[in-house]
Amino acid sequence: MDKAKEQRAGRDLIVSSAHLALGSSPALSELEYGSILFSHAFNRWIVRCMAAAGVPSLSPIEILIIHSVRHRDRPKTLSDLCLVLDIEDTHVANYAVKKLDAAGLVNTGKSGKEKVIQVTDRGLEALARYSEIRERLLVEATKVSGLSQDDLSGIASHLRALSGYYEQAARSAATL
Repeated sequence: MDKAKEQRAGRDLIVSSAHLALGSSPALSELEYGSILFSHAFNRWIVRCMAAAGVPSLSPIEILIIHSVRHRDRPKTLSDLCLVLDIEDTHVANYAVKKLDAAGLVNTGKSGKEKVIQVTDRGLEALARYSEIRERLLVEATKVSGLSQDDLSGIASHLRALSGYYEQAARSAATL
């Protein structure tokens, strides 16, 4: 790539790795940097929101799991959680469930041979506080951004599609 194009790519885009922005899709590098910032900010947000809700010291994965267990008010299996949250290592999810159980936020039982997890009353109270804080601090802030509910749904749809492309590329890269 010529020096002028390299300088334009560095000036016009906000990326973490300018060498990747020199390829045929510099905007993808910009998206990747935005994804890095977003994922870190999201993880920080959910941890601090849960702490403000009265449950400090949970990791992002533990918070995602308790939200998933609460989803639709039905007990979940470990395999359900791993599938929905795209967790490859079931030991990670199992450890998180044990920590949530020890904190009294979920309880576990058996349904046939499978472990099932459900939210306790203490967990429901924490999630209700989390939801109130989220509404007050995050939802209100996004409303003033000018993004409509349709805009946010469109972004979410694109992110899910992009995650599929990255998954397929990861599988392909594993065969190289």
